[in-house]
Order: sequence, then C-alpha cells, then structure tokens
Amino acid sequence: MNFRNRNRQPEEPEINFIPLIDVLLVILIFLMITTTYSKYAELQINLPTADAEKQLERPNEINVGVTSGARYAINGVATTFRDVATLSAELKSAATGKKDPVVVINADAQATHQAVIHVMQAAQMAGLGQVTFTTQSSAK
Repeated sequence: MNFRNRNRQPEEPEINFIPLIDVLLVILIFLMITTTYSKYAELQINLPTADAEKQLERPNEINVGVTSGARYAINGVATTFRDVATLSAELKSAATGKKDPVVVINADAQATHQAVIHVMQAAQMAGLGQVTFTTQSSAK
C-alpha cells in the first residue's frame, strides 16, 4: 500500500518567526531595564566656599598689596611701579633673610588682571616660586 500521491510535490520547510520575535522582545526589554542613562545636557558645578579661619601670620611671608588703581605696597610700604624688573628687585630685597619666602598677593576686587600678573612675573624673576592669594571669607 502506497499512500503517497505521486503527483504531489514535497512541502517546502517553513521558518516560524514568531518564537524568534518573542525572544528578541524579551532581550530588548532586559536591555532597556538594565541600561543606565546619563544626562549631558548641562554641567552642574558646586563651587567650594572659603569659610576657613584666618591663618596666623608666618614670618616668611611677603605681603604684596595691589589697589584698584594699580598701586603696589610690599609689606605695608607703598612702592611706585616703574617696570617688572624694579618690582622684582624690591621683592628680592624684601625676601632677604627669610627662609623659603611665600609671596601673598592681596589684590583689590577691582584691580586689573595685568596688575596682578606684574606681581607674579616679578616674583618669578626674583626667584620666589611660592605665590598665593588672599580672599575674604563669606559672611555667615
């Protein structure tokens, strides 16, 4: 007994995509849940405040005051600014006898940037590598 129909052609195998789609959806949901998203839209910076107590005066400090009118004072003595080399010589004479002197720049808030740069250049020319700035503490 032959149940085959001789005129009938064999069926082509079918690929069922429904289980494949189900697996891909599960993987997609898993990836969406486990992914972390970052915001790059804006940059938020919290700047620190200067609420520390005033430090005691150290004997190796050279205090340089800069006013808003670009006038200078070294250790409380007013000096006239001619050029950076003259200011450097005055800083060097103020540093004699001090071990590892630190130049402390007390610049007015309205002082020009160039006036402060002059002090920094003069300190570098005098061989004084440690330069720092003073600020006012914020009111509580």
